Amino acid sequence: MEFPQILEKRRAVNYFDPTRDVDQKLLEKIIEQAGNAPSSYNLQPWKLKVIRDMDRKKALRALAFDQPKVTEAPVILIVLADRDGWKLENPTVENVFNNFVASGKMQTEQKGWFAGVTQGLYGRDEMAAQAFANKNTGLFAMSLMYAATANGLESHPMDGFDLQGVRKEFNIPENYWIPMLIAIGYLNPGTEIHPKGWRQSFADIVID
Repeated sequence: MEFPQILEKRRAVNYFDPTRDVDQKLLEKIIEQAGNAPSSYNLQPWKLKVIRDMDRKKALRALAFDQPKVTEAPVILIVLADRDGWKLENPTVENVFNNFVASGKMQTEQKGWFAGVTQGLYGRDEMAAQAFANKNTGLFAMSLMYAATANGLESHPMDGFDLQGVRKEFNIPENYWIPMLIAIGYLNPGTEIHPKGWRQSFADIVID
């Protein structure tokens, strides 16, 4: 599928086929493809909780305004934005720095400098850490939905849920913000997909 087709086909689907599962290998492929999303200094401050179990989806649905797609879609992803994803002791950051060294982009002795840069940019206050986590994780989340479309699946991002309720129910540590849930699965047979709604044009988007 060419990218313009992916852009056109990707829709926020409300009706999923509850009888058709998503193969685990396909899900892993989609998540790894989405992992190619860009991020500041390649720090990749995102994680996912994958919810497949029906009892867990029922618990999540109760915290998500009783949206039927939470239990009808075979997979629900709880998207997590790591507000500590800039810290040098973070395992992902450690791997990123080691890769910089291995590729020749940095030297081992630059570790302290690198820690200072990430602290200054993203750890200077709570607002900076929150913005860092959300902006980068948003890029990953959009890539997830495009990857799902490219692989023949449908998706729907949701921000209608009780954030603190989800945090407590699913034991999500405080360093993670929860920007959205994403339902993934196959379209329920017989569902009519309406044309996309109005979109801004170039002239609408670009301002003086």
